[in-house]
Amino acid sequence: MSEIKKTSKKSTVKKEEVKVKKIVKKEKEVKAVKAVKAVVEKKSSVAKPLVKKEALSSKYIQATGRRKTAVAQVRLYYPGKGDVVINNTVATEFLSEDNLNVALQPIKSCSKLKDFDFSVIVRGGGSSSQIEAIRHGIARTLLKYDPELKTILKTNGYLTRDPRKKERKKPGLKKARKAPQWSKR
Repeated sequence: MSEIKKTSKKSTVKKEEVKVKKIVKKEKEVKAVKAVKAVVEKKSSVAKPLVKKEALSSKYIQATGRRKTAVAQVRLYYPGKGDVVINNTVATEFLSEDNLNVALQPIKSCSKLKDFDFSVIVRGGGSSSQIEAIRHGIARTLLKYDPELKTILKTNGYLTRDPRKKERKKPGLKKARKAPQWSKR
């Protein structure tokens, strides 16, 4: 009985299965414990491929990009090969191709994609705001690396922080501005 309690604390097994095992005879309990271990092993084997930090060079410039509630911490490593890592995964696996093109627009406009490696940590917000936060952070790191790129980045609008956020709900209204239905008579 003590073995069953230990496995139920460590693994993510349903409570119903644990109750059934207590009723079963001692001979069958050993088989049930083995089955639980097999289920736990299958769940732990599924994981995203992680990128090692050792692969990136030691010199870097860091900046943050923001959009709505999303915050992206971007590191520009130089010299580089053009690798982009987002939340410890390869960028092509984290974002779709279209979204990745939007996030990498500042680099492409400066035509310096193959010169640097980027490491990004993004938290908060939705997918579109995370993409724009990454774009904002990449533009800021490029500006820190080479101040002469300011005219290109500024004219394309990559350096401007988009200040729009969700407006608060007001009392007496259903949403920020939506009022309940009103009838004249």
